[in-house]
Order: sequence, then structure tokens, then C-alpha cells
Amino acid sequence: MSLPHALLGLLAEQPASGYDLLKRFETGLSIVWPAQKSQVYGELAKLSEKGLIEVTGTGARQRREYGITEAGRAELRQWLTEPGLDLAFRSAALLRVFFLWTLTREEGVDYLEKFTRTNRDRVAALEAIRDNAEWIGDPVQICGWLILEYGLRGSKTSADWATWAADQLEERL
Repeated sequence: MSLPHALLGLLAEQPASGYDLLKRFETGLSIVWPAQKSQVYGELAKLSEKGLIEVTGTGARQRREYGITEAGRAELRQWLTEPGLDLAFRSAALLRVFFLWTLTREEGVDYLEKFTRTNRDRVAALEAIRDNAEWIGDPVQICGWLILEYGLRGSKTSADWATWAADQLEERL
């Protein structure tokens, strides 16, 4: 998975500025692939250099709007249809759990309780997005809904796991 492909996918839906793309990450894609401002603008420049996107308009304060090119659509299609899935998963939060044994029991339990609260807060935020969306059923929205549901289910499961893990830590350390 890569940020360039995420940007190509968003631009395949409609032309957008870097600012617009960042907002799309914040309101949906961050569930599966977070992105920082510097990363987005850096990747837009690289995609443009490769001819995968192009500037389709400029606005106030030199705001550029980008659109996907045919070469960009071909790249996106190739990435979507290539064989094999990259199931690699990295989580700084879970890496910390691996080393909770270096803390006191209370500190470890406190970390896991924060992990639970953070995931429960995320569930509430995602439920608000789901409940306040105007679901019109177009293909882009349906796929966004699938990712939203993944985020909801994953966050619920993570919160439940962290509660269980805190109990385990209290009992066994």
C-alpha cells in the first residue's frame, strides 16, 4: 500500500487540491492510511513529475488543483489488480504493549486503559460520521462505507481486547 496510490484513487474520483486531499484523508482514509501535509504535497509533486497527475487549475494563493492522467489511471488499475495482498501490519501502539513488562503493573494497566478509551472515542467519532452522512449509494461512497465499517469494527475489537489485556496484566504481573 502506498500514499501515491491513495492519492491516485482520490483523484480518480474528482480533481482536487492538496488541501482537499488532506481533508479526505482526515474524514475517511485515515482509518486505513494516515497522511501528513508534508507527505501529501511531496507525493503530489512526485506524481506530477511522473506524469501520473497534472495541474488542472489554479485558484487563489497559487492553490493548484490536480487531476489524474490516463497514465495515472493505468497505474492505479495495475496496483488494484496486481496479484497478492500485502497484509503487513505495523502498529506503534501494539509494539509498546510488547514492552509493557518494563513498566510497573499500574503503568501498564494505565496504558491499556488509555488504549481502550482512545478506541472507544474513535468508535464514537466514526459512528457520528456514519450517522450524519447522506448515503446516496454511489460506488465511491459504498467503498468509503466499507472502510468506515472496518474502522468501526476494528476499533470496537481493539477496545474490547485492551480491556481484556488490562485485566490479564493486573492478574498476571
